[in-house]
Amino acid sequence: DVLEYRKERSVMTERETLKKWLDESSNIVFFGGAGVSTESHIPDFRSTDGLYNQQYDYPPETILSHSFYMRKPEEFYRFYRNKMLFPNAEPNRAHKALAKLEKMGKLKAVVTQNIDGLHQKAGSREELHGSVLRNYCTRCGKFYGLDAILNSTGVPKCTCGGTIKPDVVLYEEGLDQETIEKSVKYIANADVLIIGGTSLTVYPAAGLIDYYRGHKLVLINKSVTPMDNRADLVISGPIGEVLGDAVGV
Repeated sequence: DVLEYRKERSVMTERETLKKWLDESSNIVFFGGAGVSTESHIPDFRSTDGLYNQQYDYPPETILSHSFYMRKPEEFYRFYRNKMLFPNAEPNRAHKALAKLEKMGKLKAVVTQNIDGLHQKAGSREELHGSVLRNYCTRCGKFYGLDAILNSTGVPKCTCGGTIKPDVVLYEEGLDQETIEKSVKYIANADVLIIGGTSLTVYPAAGLIDYYRGHKLVLINKSVTPMDNRADLVISGPIGEVLGDAVGV
């Protein structure tokens, strides 16, 4: 009982500390991964029941690579429509909490590895790896919404005859330099940096946190990450619940 009480007490204290830091700060940056979206029923690539544990002719990392996209576009789009698009997914408490912090002028940026567009849908700004909600013609540059991919078969084509490509960063493609520089600037100047729903194993994105210079590094994740020992505050739990409770959404 004493152990249980202590455990409960420490969880409370961690969450109270988070709430205090959020209340006091006006320069918060959030860095998030796939775990932020799993609560909106979008499968995580690397979790136990994620895409990697389902059967395909090729592993998802191969299919979602630039060379595969160029070599087998039809197979790429078949997998992409089937496994990467969730048009009915709605922002969860984590997305809403971050959007609320941004509206309050406290949160300066959301830097995310996710491409589902749920941060945007909730009202946030930065999307590090692009978004499935944005697509463009590789020939004329015309932009298209999600419907252009959903309502087409085979390789989606623009009115000019060019291929419509999702505005996302595929494996083997480099991140947009301007986006990286902006993210680095936000992280370097942040007072509080919250990292959530990521195993911090995908580079170069995971390397961005090396630029943080403050003393309020918060890690919210269900499982242990390689960065836990570097954090000033580690909270284990569902990110929607942790952030939602802290911000009141």
